[in-house]
Amino acid sequence: MKTLFRGLTLAAFTLCASGAAMAADVTWRVPTSVPEGSPFYQNFLERFADNVDRLTSGRVEIQPFGAGVIVPALKVFDAVNDGVVEAGHSSSSYLINQDPENAIFSGFPGGMGADTYKAWLYEGGGLEKLEQLRARQGLKTMIVGIGSTEIMAHANKPIHSAEDLKGLKYRTSGPWGEVMKDYFGAVPTVVPPGETYTLLQRKGVDAVEWAPPSANMPEGFHQAAKYIVVPGVHQPTFMWEVVLKQDTWDKVPDDLKPLIEAAAQLTTEQGLNHFYDADMKAMEQYRSGRNEIITLSPEFVSELSAAGYDWMHKTAEAQKAAGKPEMAENLADYEAYHQRWKAESGYLIRD
Repeated sequence: MKTLFRGLTLAAFTLCASGAAMAADVTWRVPTSVPEGSPFYQNFLERFADNVDRLTSGRVEIQPFGAGVIVPALKVFDAVNDGVVEAGHSSSSYLINQDPENAIFSGFPGGMGADTYKAWLYEGGGLEKLEQLRARQGLKTMIVGIGSTEIMAHANKPIHSAEDLKGLKYRTSGPWGEVMKDYFGAVPTVVPPGETYTLLQRKGVDAVEWAPPSANMPEGFHQAAKYIVVPGVHQPTFMWEVVLKQDTWDKVPDDLKPLIEAAAQLTTEQGLNHFYDADMKAMEQYRSGRNEIITLSPEFVSELSAAGYDWMHKTAEAQKAAGKPEMAENLADYEAYHQRWKAESGYLIRD
């Protein structure tokens, strides 16, 4: 009986200790702008939740939610500001109409590729500039996902030149939508990611852009439209954030804050590596299927890039004239880093 009692006592103690270890000190509900099961959901948000759990030994729990479960896909930042959720995961491309400075952090035509962008953010001061932008909104931000280059379009019509963009009904967002409208006469429309396939399949639009090759694959765009247009000059890279109110962050125990931030950066590194590998496999599958892949000429790519840069500069100057110099200042820093990279990266071997 004594042996049995000691065994039951040990089991009870182990169970209690296990329960104590499982009880999180911090719990955040984190909706994102894509449906549950999307590659962005899995590669960024779920990966972040797992990394936070691992690095904090379970003391911080991230509860991911797909678009529409708690808040609509394009209202994630609003939900955080309104206190509906503790944190949110989304792209700054959805905030450009509110503040065009966000365009610097969402990726834009002619801008940096993923490797340059990552270096600027983490080593060149870009992250600090993003943090300053969010701080003016009362928010704390962490980069949780940098992506590889996107596919420019899955299209029902071939695209080879600027003429093909005139009147093109195009599902897009961010700076690219403004460039398409103002410089090339296209008709951009923004819809939540979950509605994009149906819109393309029913020919409600002529073309869509959404994500890198591997993230587009499960969406089925290649089944809904014949043409795949590359390279993704409109979005050489992109970044997603987890944002929360500053006072929510201030309540996190100080010993956990660097662990959460480390989990965010780890997620970003792992997520980009995953996209590079998965995109290669996706492109092989596209090429072996029914689609026609259109590769734009270098001249047309340069034309699109130049339009993107022109839009960024005109917008930054307009902001400056309105008493908001931050976009112009940050764009100048971004460009200087980009030019330095292009001038001094010739030693790199790139396959």
